[in-house]
Amino acid sequence: MDYDYVFKDNNERELERFVGIKAYSTPNIEGIGGIYKNTYKDFIVKEITQGGKILEVNEDRETPTYLSNRDQYTTFNLIKVNRTTFNAIRALSKYLKIPQKIISYSGLKDKCSISVQKVSIRGDFIEELKDVKMKDLFIRDITPTKKRVRLGSNRGNNFTLIIRNIPNQDNLEQNINQLLQKLKKNGFPNYFGLQRFGTYRPNSHLIGRYVLEGDYERAIREFVSTIYSSESEDLSKIRYKVGKVLDKSKKLRKVYKKFPKSLTYECDLIEHLITHPKDYKGAFESLDKEIMNLIINAFQSYLFNNLISMRVQEGFPLFEPVEGDIITILDDTNGHETNAVYEYDGKYDKYLKEALKLKRAVIVAPIIGYNTDLDDFPLMKHLFEKIMKQEDINPQIFDSKPLERFNLRGTIRAIQAFPIGLKRIELNDDEKYKLKKKLKIEFSLNKGTYATMLIRELVKDANTH
Repeated sequence: MDYDYVFKDNNERELERFVGIKAYSTPNIEGIGGIYKNTYKDFIVKEITQGGKILEVNEDRETPTYLSNRDQYTTFNLIKVNRTTFNAIRALSKYLKIPQKIISYSGLKDKCSISVQKVSIRGDFIEELKDVKMKDLFIRDITPTKKRVRLGSNRGNNFTLIIRNIPNQDNLEQNINQLLQKLKKNGFPNYFGLQRFGTYRPNSHLIGRYVLEGDYERAIREFVSTIYSSESEDLSKIRYKVGKVLDKSKKLRKVYKKFPKSLTYECDLIEHLITHPKDYKGAFESLDKEIMNLIINAFQSYLFNNLISMRVQEGFPLFEPVEGDIITILDDTNGHETNAVYEYDGKYDKYLKEALKLKRAVIVAPIIGYNTDLDDFPLMKHLFEKIMKQEDINPQIFDSKPLERFNLRGTIRAIQAFPIGLKRIELNDDEKYKLKKKLKIEFSLNKGTYATMLIRELVKDANTH
């Protein structure tokens, strides 16, 4: 069996480069090494509400017994342990015997973590939720609400995490202090992390590209049967067998019996092809709108990552504006991008420079959609054209109907992210790894920003496992 994609060491840095993550904001400071997400207990994620409240894992209040006439939703804190948000929502849907579409949440949380987030269900489920008893899922703070939790409605996330197995070196404490100070001052590249693309099989951007190009068979094969050296050997073998019979309904049915049913979306696609042979487009159209949106958005995210990396490769500074850059003012409350944008013309602008210095403004790049006009981003247009040539992408791909169908009109995103309240909690001997150190840190990030992108600045070339 030959792999379709081979990574030399199958480590996280290699996979990151595959999805366009190539630059550091602290390239001149040595990384401390070590591993993170060694266990879910080492990674705690707490959602921050729009009002700025950090949810607590053990938080619970006295629960009302019913919804009032003004309330339409049952909202609660969902604590999950070592589960993806998708998996948790599916399990809750099955347990309560309700459709997934009436359950809503603000964002996806890491699988290898203990996380707490707000979730809503349309209707009165107060009593049912009180009695929920599920493995690795817990319900807290059940509250009737007039409005549901919406995608992106949280302000951000708070992280408490441990980096383990750090080599005990003479300059370790100095390196940690330097790195933390630099990250507080300059932030880090606001890449979309591996979670957006697939932690072990980072290919959702490729699937999204093939869908936009209208090559549904290639998209299906990439989704279901393309083999990556970073995935387990057992799973690679079954994917290989599926790929051999994908267009042969009877043989596919036989091979499918051994396919892991936990891979829900792959199973949905295969089941469609068993009953509708070679209907590759129909198979995709049968998927949930949400997963299709994420797949296509992954391709947009891949291009954004490459824009940041290309900027550095071309010799432009990460955090200092140059002629042709677009700068946006951040809102007072949440620090998110606003519609107040300015093109930097290379001249000294006292007010713009001051806003950047105070972290009230940031350089932005486009997340390219069907409504994006690259002429509005002079420097990024130049970089984007180079990427399109390197990747052999036809610009007409952005006129694709799926982009409009899923309302992916395009937007802007800051190219740097600032941690809030970044602090070292402890640096101690690691009880799990002899003669090694462990570092515990805490920080908060605005929504849409990846904690793993801050961590990679600290560890540099280390692995997560």
